[in-house]
Amino acid sequence: MREISEAWRSVRDAVPDHVTVVAVSKTKPVEAVEQAHTAGARVFGENRVQELVGKHEALTHPETGRPSEFPDLRWHQIGTLQRNKVKYIAPFVDLVHAVDQVSLLDEIEKRATSNDRKLRVLLQVHIAEEQSKFGFDTEDLPALCDRLDAGTWEHVEVAGLMGMATFTPDVVQVAREFAGLRRQFETLGDARGWSTLSMGMSGDWRIAVEEGSTMVRIGSAIFGSR
Repeated sequence: MREISEAWRSVRDAVPDHVTVVAVSKTKPVEAVEQAHTAGARVFGENRVQELVGKHEALTHPETGRPSEFPDLRWHQIGTLQRNKVKYIAPFVDLVHAVDQVSLLDEIEKRATSNDRKLRVLLQVHIAEEQSKFGFDTEDLPALCDRLDAGTWEHVEVAGLMGMATFTPDVVQVAREFAGLRRQFETLGDARGWSTLSMGMSGDWRIAVEEGSTMVRIGSAIFGSR
């Protein structure tokens, strides 16, 4: 308990107040989530749907469907999301970070409609040199935003953009990639009221914040190594 509490406070003190910290609790037990929440964490990220649903259910009151002791706890789906898994998280997830295909937007629209709610999402943009990382190409974003403006996905609320930089020790390159995404965020998002630019993880969040990130994902620095 003390280790997680102290780790959370250390992270929260280091990250500027205006930046949301997503505590990445993947592979960690429910008890670790409870301890981090007690210490002050409110937003938790999971990249596996099965694990996300299990933790949500473990912390949810069976009658009300709301977290009984943790009413302000919010779950984020942060990893690659398969279309056939959307239905499991649609009733409760607060934000989907990695929307990288139109077909995924279609499925989220379908499941949000059936749950009579709007689902908040981030559009993932491919900014890294590595082809193993996913996301929309930057040149495809304007046309996609036109479709969003036209109401193609009425039950989807785009909150902003997300991107992952190249895994490299070259901080200049990482900063350049983050800066490019920030410019896209400003160009497309200012008129649309976007509020969230999710860039940065445990290894590069400081660079991301310098380049304008409003949300970072931090796991091992809070919960320990996996």
